[in-house]
Amino acid sequence: MLLKSKFKLATAIGIVLSMLSLLVHLFLANYSAGGITKYSLHMDDVLPFGPRPRPRRLWGPLTTLDHLHPYSKPRTPYAAPGKHNGFIYAKIYGGFEKIQSSICDLVAVARLLNATLVIPEIQATTRAKGISTKFKSFSYLYDEEHFVSALSNDVAIVHGLPKELREARKKIKFPTVSPKNSATPEYYISEVLPRLVKSKVIGIIVNGGKCLQSVLPASLEEFQRLRCRVAFHALKFRPQIRALGSQMVGRLRASGRPYLAYHPGLLRDTLAFHGCAELFQDIHTELIQYRRNQMIKRGTVKEQLSVDSVSRKMGGSCPLMPEEVGLLLQALGYPPTTIIFLAGSETFGGQRMLIPLRAMYANLVDRTSLCSQRELSDLVGPEGPLASDLPHPPPPKSEKELIEEWKRAGPRPRPLPPPPARPFYAHEKEGWYGWIGENDTEPDASPIEFRRQAHRLLWDALDYLVSVEADAFFPGFHNDGSGWPDYSSLIMGHRLYQTPSSISYRPDRKIVAALFENISDHRYHPPRNWTIAAREHLNKSARVEGVVSSAMLSKPVSFLAHPLPECSCRTAKSPPVQPVKDSHGRLLFGGEEECPDWMARSVATASTKNNEPQSEDYEGELPEDDSSLDAHQESDRSDTNKSSEQDEEMDPDD
Repeated sequence: MLLKSKFKLATAIGIVLSMLSLLVHLFLANYSAGGITKYSLHMDDVLPFGPRPRPRRLWGPLTTLDHLHPYSKPRTPYAAPGKHNGFIYAKIYGGFEKIQSSICDLVAVARLLNATLVIPEIQATTRAKGISTKFKSFSYLYDEEHFVSALSNDVAIVHGLPKELREARKKIKFPTVSPKNSATPEYYISEVLPRLVKSKVIGIIVNGGKCLQSVLPASLEEFQRLRCRVAFHALKFRPQIRALGSQMVGRLRASGRPYLAYHPGLLRDTLAFHGCAELFQDIHTELIQYRRNQMIKRGTVKEQLSVDSVSRKMGGSCPLMPEEVGLLLQALGYPPTTIIFLAGSETFGGQRMLIPLRAMYANLVDRTSLCSQRELSDLVGPEGPLASDLPHPPPPKSEKELIEEWKRAGPRPRPLPPPPARPFYAHEKEGWYGWIGENDTEPDASPIEFRRQAHRLLWDALDYLVSVEADAFFPGFHNDGSGWPDYSSLIMGHRLYQTPSSISYRPDRKIVAALFENISDHRYHPPRNWTIAAREHLNKSARVEGVVSSAMLSKPVSFLAHPLPECSCRTAKSPPVQPVKDSHGRLLFGGEEECPDWMARSVATASTKNNEPQSEDYEGELPEDDSSLDAHQESDRSDTNKSSEQDEEMDPDD
């Protein structure tokens, strides 16, 4: 009897403990699903003591550019806006980079015309039905109040038209203009201003991301600095975006290590524009060709549909593939444990394109691995339900309907009906590519697709913040020659303004394509001279030579991609720099004014406080002999402690 009671007691205790364990596991699962990020770095080479080395050749700062500092305040007498000629309202079409560039141009145009600017309307958000009602068009991305107050001394900005003018706009009583790409100031003075003065309100529709030419006459130099104040100071993202972006940067640097940001630039529109379809396979080639055919019909592309993609790539008109970027980073000496942040809301080809790069660098992360789903959904805000864009099955028939259908079917015997077609599964219909499996024409964008386009603006804004703060940046497709502002160039321009001495590679894709053509049969085992040539080219592209050569292409397209020398100044003790001009005699580098005394003192104080020891500034020479390298590493390496040189700077020939 005693034995049975003990057995029952033990059973009861076991059941209670099991229930407690189950509750604890359920609680942890629910908590981790909502707020804990599952990503963890590969830390196999953590040094056992002391700070981690930070080779200057890989992570900066660049001594040839550290004399430059951001300075976009007016240099000449610059009165507050006076005469009021009327109101300008604007509609902006396009993605993140076109929105960012267009807003800066619109502010400059409003100042040029002495007009009051109504907060611009971002069409990617106004077309999206059911997005959070907490944010209106402009405030979906940016902080409206800060935008208005930061530019109060430059342009009068209001949240909306007065009531009587708002009613007249609904009745289409005001003229609208759609300026050509890179319209000149003379166009606005001679064509737009008279209509504005007459009607008191005019609308500007911006499609290509550029409603004002990039390079302005010398007499309008203050308008260039106004663009810098808009882009780098007034256009602050809303607080929720900034907070999450700061958290992402903190998580990337939580291990005490620097990180590199990489934007592939694999966008369907740019690939179609340049004719890079043959670099992809199967369905992706069809999708690019379909979009290129649309561009030809609209007149955007004035070439044939089918072009030689290989020759285009050799000419530098196609992007660097992620596999090629990984090989270039290896040639530079970045170790396999380098943290790489993948920027951009769209990577055409999907995760399959990133497999080779991820195999070389396991710490390749993006916003989805740094943020939980709850954090991303909180950023989006509460949204209304939308009907799914997936095909719905026909409604089931009642028994009476089936009997009536049987009676109307005709005489017996009847042949059996054909078997039903295979249904299309959800993963075959989701996204912008699902239509190609069953249709020849791309369907119009569904409400869900419009909502996804609005979400991509948020993801691009987050990635923009993280990329600007990165220790190094590598673009996959900048200066693409399309004439549109591109995402990578905007990031590099912001980095050049904010921290000119930071590492931003600007590879010449034509030179890189020729390098890879020489090792097409043995990419993963390149000869020593190839590694040296690739390293020299990339290191040069990050220095002054790369800044100047890139500015030749980027500044005529977008001033924000190269805001020098108008928006910078140099310290008094900086070494003399030879000014560099373009073919039209305009300064591209050098010739900056000296920083004011108050700014020079603050810079000196900050540099004294933050003067951290850097490891030696390597010039990137590879060892003379591989055997000597191995012998040296064997003598200095123990089983438990790797040398700091081997840890942070990988020799590609090892």
